[in-house]
Amino acid sequence: MTLHDEIFEQPQRLRDLLVHQRDAAHHIAQAIEAQQVRYVFLAARGTSDNAGRYANYVWGARNHLPLALATPSLFTFYGQIPRLEGALVMGVSQSGQSPDIVSVLEEGRRQGCLTLAVTNAPVSPLAQAADLVLDIQAGAEKAVAATKTYTTELMGLAMISAALSGEAQAWQELAQVPGWIETLLKQDAEIERMAQRYRYMTQCVVLGRGFNYATAFEWALKMKELTYVVAEPYSSADFQHGPIAMVEGGFPVLAVAPRGRVFDSMLEMLTRLRREHAAELVVVSDDEQALALAQSPIQLPAGIPEWLTPIVAIVAGQLFAAHLTRAKGYDTEKPRSISKVTETH
Repeated sequence: MTLHDEIFEQPQRLRDLLVHQRDAAHHIAQAIEAQQVRYVFLAARGTSDNAGRYANYVWGARNHLPLALATPSLFTFYGQIPRLEGALVMGVSQSGQSPDIVSVLEEGRRQGCLTLAVTNAPVSPLAQAADLVLDIQAGAEKAVAATKTYTTELMGLAMISAALSGEAQAWQELAQVPGWIETLLKQDAEIERMAQRYRYMTQCVVLGRGFNYATAFEWALKMKELTYVVAEPYSSADFQHGPIAMVEGGFPVLAVAPRGRVFDSMLEMLTRLRREHAAELVVVSDDEQALALAQSPIQLPAGIPEWLTPIVAIVAGQLFAAHLTRAKGYDTEKPRSISKVTETH
């Protein structure tokens, strides 16, 4: 199975996750409520760290749970352990193998905190260190670059949010995500053609804001690890505080700009980049104004609630990165210098 195959496998994996892990999500939500958790302390690396950025917005906006991203080196190298009273200590890891992530959950348990593992490996050191486990059920991911494990992590986190909210509508919206991704995947050939335009690209920035701040980071990561392009992710708000100065005619900017609370600010930024800086824009959006500004528009299906757009939008980024990798003459299955499981301490 190739990276491209695994990208196309995502709708079915997400459907299976919704069916088989809904009860687990409710059980986790009940435990969080029973423990009177005041905040979430989340440890993750790489792609899973980007899933944590998504959780920061989803659980904060929809469930009023503050989320702090852990600094695992405090637990391993520095031995300066934060006080975690009142926290849900959560590790997100597709492999469940990284010792530094495991150490955070072990310390959380030592301090009497509720611990949760979100992982594709329910029999792993991370799962063993957790009171609660959500198995994202992505199946074996053969490609080095994570795709289906990322979207199933996002779905798992969104499911826990839905269970915490108690809103039936949230589950109805979650059920539509696989279909929205299938609609997006129909643009595969067009995105492949589009990627040829950027085969000589060596650097770019990736913009997102709000829920899609995570998408900007994950798309940039896929660009770096597959295409070797220097791709720097930014919030569109942070980008205008200095980094915009590097944009001149033809500079590539990749942007995720679906309709929602932050759309107007994203549209303003894209308009400025195109009209004042003559930037080269790749835009993922469900809005015609935003798409019209792009030399390379990728259309999101209509009607996706803003909180779920990251699960769908990143698939466009995955396809773009995969096709650009091939356009550049590289192997999507053997990115240099990285391996499937990275164990950090």
